[in-house]
Amino acid sequence: MAHSDPQTPLESRSCGPLAGKVRVPGDKSISHRALILGALAVGETRISGLLEGEDVLNTAKSMRALGARVERTGPFAWSVSGVGVGGFAEPAAALDFGNSGTGCRLVMGAVAGCPITAVFDGDSSLRSRPMRRILDPLELMGARTRDIREGGRLPLTLSGARYPVPLVYKTPVASAQIKSAVLLAGLSAPGVTTVIEQEASRDHTELMLRHFGAEVSSVKEGSHGRRISLQGEPELHGAAVVVPADPSSAAFPIVAALIVEGSDVVLSDVMTNPLRTGLFATLREMGASIEESDARGDAGEPMAQLRVRHSKLRGVEVPPERAPSMIDEYLVLAVAASFAEGTTIMRGLKELRVKESDRLEATADMLRVNGVNVEVSGDDLIVEGRGHVPGGGLVATHMDHRIAMSALVMGCASDKPVKVDDTAFIATSFPDFIPMMRSLGAELS
Repeated sequence: MAHSDPQTPLESRSCGPLAGKVRVPGDKSISHRALILGALAVGETRISGLLEGEDVLNTAKSMRALGARVERTGPFAWSVSGVGVGGFAEPAAALDFGNSGTGCRLVMGAVAGCPITAVFDGDSSLRSRPMRRILDPLELMGARTRDIREGGRLPLTLSGARYPVPLVYKTPVASAQIKSAVLLAGLSAPGVTTVIEQEASRDHTELMLRHFGAEVSSVKEGSHGRRISLQGEPELHGAAVVVPADPSSAAFPIVAALIVEGSDVVLSDVMTNPLRTGLFATLREMGASIEESDARGDAGEPMAQLRVRHSKLRGVEVPPERAPSMIDEYLVLAVAASFAEGTTIMRGLKELRVKESDRLEATADMLRVNGVNVEVSGDDLIVEGRGHVPGGGLVATHMDHRIAMSALVMGCASDKPVKVDDTAFIATSFPDFIPMMRSLGAELS
């Protein structure tokens, strides 16, 4: 299940103004959850705007393997006929999640509440990522694991609880994946399952659970945390879901427009959930021109049209408590910081070390090889912006789609071209990234 396709290198060169109106792919977090909750509901769920990247398609395949009917009905349009809470069937083969940590961890939670056994696996990158933080609370609820590799890594076998036990669980780190796994397992448990977070993580699971008919409460806990409680054993009903455009994917054309002189780019239907827009807040603090219009919502998720124009950026300090709302965007923020005037300090990035790669070190390497002064100090990233980037480097992506896209964005405004060793993994989250950037005026070849 390791990645064996030939590498697809690419070079990004300084280009003229970027211009046009685009819609980036549907949000990956919402897409995963819509498929999973649709599979756990009774009746049909119609999803429009689904992200059709490899990560989400692997979740769709796993839902089929667990007994749900999942069909593509048109471009980005899907139908899911669910089996009901606790109704998953035992899969005939291992569930292969490819590169997707989100899909794998959320499905672990859903399986943990069903009396079945399933093998979880993925590519070499996913096999290197820790799963114990997810499995610990699931085992407290009655699930059992075996055949697990050292360090709590894939592949592993998970047997769900025949009689799931509700619990009160305090997450060790701010993680929507841990919270979501516990809540999904809690659907099958009698009584109330509660998750306590010291730092509030993205709340897509809570919002979508309500949309499908579950009883979920969320109240403030301490200065920055939340206490989320789910009433177990609900009957979820199929529901229509419109997937908003992914703010994590929108981050790449946004930063490209900000750093390429003369650019004026419009992005439609971008999710503006405040627990996902830390990047937008940070860029505005840096002086970015990002205007919102046509605000609306669906399934509890707000969205708006964004107009982004080239801006002179300045260095800022990003507080650690903002990390949960922009954890996937620090890579491309580091690119923006490289083109800013002054030093940008990004604090509290420990979680970046356990993503598709050690994203903290990989981001620093991406900047260094292109002539940017950067320092990793503990869990902080410090970027010295000089208003321009020399470029000319070859970036090692480490099988990480966001490193690849960030490096290509950097090359759009660097003095010399930026080369990327492998762009194949971009397809996991943003299959049309390269043609979309070319349609705006980027020079990628």
